[in-house]
Amino acid sequence: MKIDRRRWLLWCGAAALVPPVSAQTFDHSHAAWTRLLKRHVVLQRSARSSQVRYAGFLAQRSELQDYLRQLSAVSRAQFDAFTQPQQMAFLINAYNAFTVELILTRYPRLESIKDLGNLLSSPWKPRWINLLGDMVSLDGIEHGMLRKRGVYDDPRIHFAVNCASIGCPMLREEAFVPERLAAQLDEQMERFMGDRERNRWNPRTERLELSRIFDWYGEDFRLGHQGIASLNALAGRYAHLLADREADQNRIRSTPVPIGYLDYDWRLNDAKGGA
Repeated sequence: MKIDRRRWLLWCGAAALVPPVSAQTFDHSHAAWTRLLKRHVVLQRSARSSQVRYAGFLAQRSELQDYLRQLSAVSRAQFDAFTQPQQMAFLINAYNAFTVELILTRYPRLESIKDLGNLLSSPWKPRWINLLGDMVSLDGIEHGMLRKRGVYDDPRIHFAVNCASIGCPMLREEAFVPERLAAQLDEQMERFMGDRERNRWNPRTERLELSRIFDWYGEDFRLGHQGIASLNALAGRYAHLLADREADQNRIRSTPVPIGYLDYDWRLNDAKGGA
C-alpha cells in the first residue's frame, strides 16, 4: 500500500500522546464523526445509497484525524469494559473512519480503493491502524473483531461497514451509537435490500439477483440471527423491497427461488464535490 510511512508514524506518535480514556469519559455519541458525516455524505436513491465528498473530508482532514486519535486512545481494557452495543458501534465507526483516512492518503489520485493495494497485498491487509493498544488492519477490525464467531454474530454489520466503493452498502450519514444501534443496523439492512442497483428480483429469469456480499459472506446469514437461517429466508423477509408484483413477492416468501450474484462495482464512491 502506498502510504506516506514517515507521516503516518508521526501521526501514530501523536496519537500515543493522547491520554487514555475510560469507558465513562469516551464519547459514545461519536459526535465528531457525525459532524463530518452529515457534511460530507450525500444520500441518493431515496436514502438507499450514498456517495462521499472526499474533497470535503480532505479539507477537514485535521478534524477527522482528531477523531481517529480519540479512537486510538482507547485501550483494550477500556474497550472490554464497554457494553456490547458500545463495542460494536466503536468498531463500525472505526472501520469507516479509518477507511476514509486511507482514501485521503492518495485522494484524488485514485479511482478505486483497490488502487491502494498491489498484486501481493490488498488495501485491507496492512496493519497501519493504531487501535486498542495494537496495530491492526481493516480486515482485522472487520473479520478479526466484528465477525469473530461467538462474539457478536450479527450479519447486519455487512450493511454498516463501508469499503469506499459504489458496490458497498452505503456509508451512513451519521455515526452508529449504542443506544440506537439495533435500529440503525435494521435501517441499513432495509436500505440495502431496497436498492435495486444491488438487490432485486428478475421477473424475466425468475431468480433473485443479489449483491456479491451474500456470496462472499453467505455463511454469516445462516447463523439464525433474528430467525434467519438461509439467504432465501432473508430474501423472504424483504420480498416487498425486491419485487414489485405481489405474486413475485409471495413466491420469494414461500419457495427457495434461484439466486444469482451481481458484479461488484469497486469504483470509488466519490461525490466529486467539495465542502
